Amino acid sequence: MSYPRPQARPQFHSRPQPRPQDRPQRRRRPMSREEALARQERRQRQKELEEESRELARGPIDLPFFVLVMLLLGIGLVMLLSASFPSAYAETDGENPLYYFSHQAVFAVMGVAAMIFIGKINYQRFRALGKPLLYLSVILLALVLVPGVGLTRYNATRWLGIPGTSFQFQPSEIAKAAVVLYFADSISKKKDQMRSFRYGILPYAMILLVVAGLVLPEPHLSGAILILGAGAAMMLVGGINWAWVGGALAAAGGLLYTVLFVVEYNKSRITSWLDPWADPQGSGYQLTQSLIAIGSGGLLGVGLGKSQQKFYYLPEEHNDFIFAIVCEELGLIGAVIIMAIFAALILRGFWIALHARDRFGSLLVVGIITLMGVQTFLNIGVVTGLLPTTGISLPFFSYGGTALSIQLAEMGIVLSVSRQMKPTRAG
Repeated sequence: MSYPRPQARPQFHSRPQPRPQDRPQRRRRPMSREEALARQERRQRQKELEEESRELARGPIDLPFFVLVMLLLGIGLVMLLSASFPSAYAETDGENPLYYFSHQAVFAVMGVAAMIFIGKINYQRFRALGKPLLYLSVILLALVLVPGVGLTRYNATRWLGIPGTSFQFQPSEIAKAAVVLYFADSISKKKDQMRSFRYGILPYAMILLVVAGLVLPEPHLSGAILILGAGAAMMLVGGINWAWVGGALAAAGGLLYTVLFVVEYNKSRITSWLDPWADPQGSGYQLTQSLIAIGSGGLLGVGLGKSQQKFYYLPEEHNDFIFAIVCEELGLIGAVIIMAIFAALILRGFWIALHARDRFGSLLVVGIITLMGVQTFLNIGVVTGLLPTTGISLPFFSYGGTALSIQLAEMGIVLSVSRQMKPTRAG
């Protein structure tokens, strides 16, 4: 008996896949003549804009703004020399009474050189600096809070650098510039999207909370206020919905109340601010000595270099409270003139922002001038007792090489924008 012979099993082979180079390429739809012409016109327009930007970048700087900056810088150096002379004499045992002035003068020269150099650069190139500078500032601010890394002065840890040397700086100064550059670049690329919460509020609010949240624990309340204020001003100019402005102001008010009246570190400052004469030898000592200096100046002042309060009565006489020495030596009239020059510089800055060539330039100037304006207001408010005492310097006047150099570099950015202002500008 024979059995049927089993048939061979069929062999299954996977179908060979065509190699990428063997696959048929999808044929692109041929570009119509109208589309080709439109594309060519866009390229030509872009090329013209770039060429126009290069030509405008060779234009003249805004001379009134430059003169006002140099005027404040010159007066600031003279007042620093007068205010710091006694402290420098005592701290160097009489060897170098010009210690603070000479160091500040070096940074002033470097800052002016940086201002002139940056003023000649096409400000469009600053777009690429925003994001990396923001990342760098966050890293540096985090390092300040690491025990043993951040340097401490006057019960505040705000510095990085080499202890015992002049190579020390505040990362918060870099953070201010980083926020302005990044916000200007990002917001300038959005128009109607700025009115939405997702694109106009959320990303920028998160950045501000992170940066200000790293600055606040140093503790550096004034620095956090400056960063939040500049960011909010740029968002407002960028076109956010006004409905969000009211909510932001309410949230800021609640946060400020918590920081000032709940946090113990600032609560004592509020108490001494409300009644500094209750403890004139303790918590109210600095403010009372500042008020004495201001009152001693009268209308015309005691004369340049003739202050009495700078002889170890008023703390920080060459730094945060240098405006009190200005009032004592130059009087009410001199102080008003200096405040008028600051006001003229701020107004001229906003005028440049109004006449800027594009949104990016306008936002850059708004952020920089807002930083300087708010900082000037806070310092004068603290010195005169209008605001609670907090560590904040007066631009161009207070001792601090890093801060002065960065401020002058920021003025250079404003001058760079002024080179490309619209032709309708008036002097």
